[in-house]
Amino acid sequence: MVAGLAAPLLLATACGGDTGPAAASSGPPEVSAAEAGVVAPAKVEVIAGLTGCEVKIRTEADELREGVCRTKRGDYLVTTFPKEKLKRDWLDAAAVYGGTYLVGTRWVVSAEPAVLERLRPRLGGRIQRLSGIGPSAAPASP
Repeated sequence: MVAGLAAPLLLATACGGDTGPAAASSGPPEVSAAEAGVVAPAKVEVIAGLTGCEVKIRTEADELREGVCRTKRGDYLVTTFPKEKLKRDWLDAAAVYGGTYLVGTRWVVSAEPAVLERLRPRLGGRIQRLSGIGPSAAPASP
């Protein structure tokens, strides 16, 4: 019986907010998606917000939503998917073109590699390089 009463008390204590001077900051702290507790499927607007972007939605479809971000960090696209399989299908199709992407659960950010490196600490995910198809830029051997 005592154990049953202790659990709610422990939960209430653990969830209590800090009201000390450190809790009263002048603005929202800068945290990554993982630290902020963002779980998939995050909306385009949530992912863009974590990067400091006021996103402009470019595509609204059953398979995906895509938004454009233009920031001091660089330009990038945020694409979210209702199912992980749709994300994998999208990446398979994008492989034809090659490129580098920041990939998370049900989302992809498309940008230049340097921009993705700057966004990764805030969003998490992994950087994925797709090779593309077609002739290589290397000269042919004689």
